[in-house]
Amino acid sequence: MISNTVLKQAADAANIADSYISAWGSEANVEQESILRLLAALGYDTKDDQALLASCAQKAQLDVLAPVVVLKQNQAFEFALNIGKTARESDFKWSIQTELGERLEGEVSANIVRDDRATGGALVVALPTELPWGYHQLIVEKKRRKTPYQARLIVTPQACFKQPSMDQGKKMWGPSIQLYTLKSSHNWGMGDFGDLKQLVAEIASRGGDFVGLNPIHSLFPANPEAASPYSPSSRRWLNILYIDVSAVPEFALSSQAQQMVGSAEFQQRLQSVRDTHWVNYSEVAALKLSVLPMLFAEFKTRHIDTDSERASQFLEFVELGGESLLHQAAFDALHAELHQQDSSIWGWPVFPAQYQRFSNQAVQDYIENNRDQVHLYMYLQWIADCQVQEAQQLAQSKGMSVGLYRDLAVGVADSGAETWADEGNLVQDVSIGAPPDILGPLGQNWGLPPLNPERLQATGYQAYIDLLRANMKHCGSLRIDHVLGLLRLWWIPKGENATKGAYLYYPVEEMLAILALESHRHQCSVIGEDLGTVPEEIVDKLREAGVHSYKVFFFETSSEDGGYLSPAHYAGQSMSALCTHDMPTLRGFWHCDDLKLGKELGLYPDEEQLQGLFDARLKSKQGILDSVAWHGYLPDGVGRDASLVPMDRYLAEALQLHVAAGASTLLSVQLEDWLEMDQPVNIPGTVNEYPNWRRKLSMDLEQLFSVDAVNQIADKLSQVRSSAS
Repeated sequence: MISNTVLKQAADAANIADSYISAWGSEANVEQESILRLLAALGYDTKDDQALLASCAQKAQLDVLAPVVVLKQNQAFEFALNIGKTARESDFKWSIQTELGERLEGEVSANIVRDDRATGGALVVALPTELPWGYHQLIVEKKRRKTPYQARLIVTPQACFKQPSMDQGKKMWGPSIQLYTLKSSHNWGMGDFGDLKQLVAEIASRGGDFVGLNPIHSLFPANPEAASPYSPSSRRWLNILYIDVSAVPEFALSSQAQQMVGSAEFQQRLQSVRDTHWVNYSEVAALKLSVLPMLFAEFKTRHIDTDSERASQFLEFVELGGESLLHQAAFDALHAELHQQDSSIWGWPVFPAQYQRFSNQAVQDYIENNRDQVHLYMYLQWIADCQVQEAQQLAQSKGMSVGLYRDLAVGVADSGAETWADEGNLVQDVSIGAPPDILGPLGQNWGLPPLNPERLQATGYQAYIDLLRANMKHCGSLRIDHVLGLLRLWWIPKGENATKGAYLYYPVEEMLAILALESHRHQCSVIGEDLGTVPEEIVDKLREAGVHSYKVFFFETSSEDGGYLSPAHYAGQSMSALCTHDMPTLRGFWHCDDLKLGKELGLYPDEEQLQGLFDARLKSKQGILDSVAWHGYLPDGVGRDASLVPMDRYLAEALQLHVAAGASTLLSVQLEDWLEMDQPVNIPGTVNEYPNWRRKLSMDLEQLFSVDAVNQIADKLSQVRSSAS
């Protein structure tokens, strides 16, 4: 049995909070059992008091030099040496190897800032203040000691990059889309990177400065119905089902592929999968994966076998992708083979035992014996990467200030490539989620294992750096889903429901500093999705780090009277929106379709609670009408009584222009609202009750931009935004 005192001590040491402020504003305590299980997941021995104290003591032992030192511009440039009181300062000297190969050095004794060793602290040593931004090596040598102490030294800007036009006060707009929802006469049943290029061109020509995307991370090509973009196989690679097959250069060269695609049967299947209201992922995958291997065969013959320039571009991509690309490609190839033998194999937890870890000998043998299959998936990642790059280059050539903004999911699925090949960066006995709140009394368990904060620091944040680099490629801005996760995440012991969780805190200052460095390196601004329960301590940190806040109009109400805040009062460093992918559309919200559907699906078993939600919605709608009317954006023909006013194109336009006139640098709109659609993309809290992540737009891209009302709203948004600057 573990005593309360020891448990509290261990929880503090591991940065686990034993209580938190609930969504109802009261203090909630975390169950002891939960803390014990989380400690065990982090490698603490929880057998008894003595074992736990010994674990704490072992983990608290400081290295002479911490494995990573993060220094932010305009802060004290210094590092700590954890050496005993009797050690002589004159025995130590430091040097820095910068990432560009320069060398700086000095004596420790000549650069002491303070000596706290007498009170159990460290010897603090000053470093040169003109160090360049980047990833350097700090080396401390001691006389008569063969091996020096080494640390990764990361020097960062104070805040994230912003596009010059942002700094100049330009107010921008663009649509945020779920890429698979796009319809066109040439895609293969779901929106693809070709459609993205078409949309970019259309929006740019109408004055928009960006197109926002859902996460385009790799999913499970062998199990295509696992379609949530927020439960990816890996966050470092791309979803190959977004490839625009007929735009791949090898398609024009492969008569075999053209014959197959041109056949009456294939064309019929294509037409049928395009015409569906919902994305049929299984059929899309079957069509694309029957043709893509032919293109790879063509690529090998024409390029690999002839050592062409195109072959060398591919080989460079493979080399840069390194181990991580091999993990992804080997996983997809092996999963495809196993799934073909048994269609119930949805992910690695149900692979045959010898294939359940990337490091297993059987997997290495598989890679050796199936090189072509593994290389096929490397080729597909390359093609996907090239097509995203083309879309961003097009956006830039059309004069968009931002171009694409990508979306970084908060974690990875516990059944995909990243967890399969993980060697300790992730805590696989834990899942992240959210504590209980008013809308979800049982909380949420997302089934995503978190990054291990101890391991992050021990490895100089390499996994986090790799993640940012992969997602800041080929885009002008990155949206970080649940950005509050840089401060803390709700950890739930594996197999438990979300009420059994606790908050675990991360080294937020260091993670934000690295985010700023990578943001400048990629010329990529940052948007943080900071909705939900936002702890006070993160608000200032995010603002100072130059991260754009996320303002959803419906949630921006006054704490005093509950009235809607004027968008003119939103922070300039923010992105505003009326709706998100987790909310009903404008029309769905106004007509309470989400509440009606929730009732049908059994999400609101309590009739009284449901009636309360209907009453609150009417009150919200009245508040919105009053606010929009007061600001002068409500057209004359729209009534003032919310119980009688329907959502039509005039009211929808008024709402969009009301938010567009506000202070946010970025304004995100939804194509669904331009099309007056009512069905949502995703209903949080449902898995099988509703076809999440499958609903398409109601109109082809080609038609969409020939609709007068669409062109009018785009034109008005550009006008209102330019006068808001």
